Amino acid sequence: MELNLTTAAGRASKSTVTVADEVFARDFNEPLIHQVVVAYMAAARAGTKKQKTRSEVSGGGIKPWKQKGSGRARAGSIRSPLWRTGGKIFAAVPRNYEQKVNRKMYRAALQSIISELVRQQRLVVVEGISVDEPKTRLLVEQLGKFDAGNVLIVTDGASDNLFLAARNLHQVEVCEAGDVNPLRLIGHDKVLITVGAVKKIEEMLS
Repeated sequence: MELNLTTAAGRASKSTVTVADEVFARDFNEPLIHQVVVAYMAAARAGTKKQKTRSEVSGGGIKPWKQKGSGRARAGSIRSPLWRTGGKIFAAVPRNYEQKVNRKMYRAALQSIISELVRQQRLVVVEGISVDEPKTRLLVEQLGKFDAGNVLIVTDGASDNLFLAARNLHQVEVCEAGDVNPLRLIGHDKVLITVGAVKKIEEMLS
């Protein structure tokens, strides 16, 4: 299939880019995308939460008071979960939240997301995008030409100036083609991608 090319000034170019249908014209598979995105987010969880059971809490080696005669409720240990400083009944333990996702499924999900972005005209192929200085103002002016607010910029080797210029814009993210993932693609309203990045992604996902 052919993708229209946009100039760095935000104007439509007469040139087009030829891309593979299997990557940029795949059917939308929502259940697969959901599964892969959930697995991706789960893998990012630390899973380090830890609580102590009554056997792990310190103290409690002696009965707090005698069984009868004090007028208070029976108590055998200060480590009891009923006590304020006692252990937890069902204590949380460190765990691994990772879910298995085959490489074939991951690639298919990326292909499906990219294809849907193309159908919705949210993926814009640009000849190039760069700034001469690491100035946020310069990048904002350039993005204004594309009517882009919440945007992901995908390049084939971005300069440090571009990364630094976008660092203070919370709705703008810059990444290289090899760092594209499902969460980044679905988390932005528009994706600006250079011709070189298109070729790299096509090579990775074909």
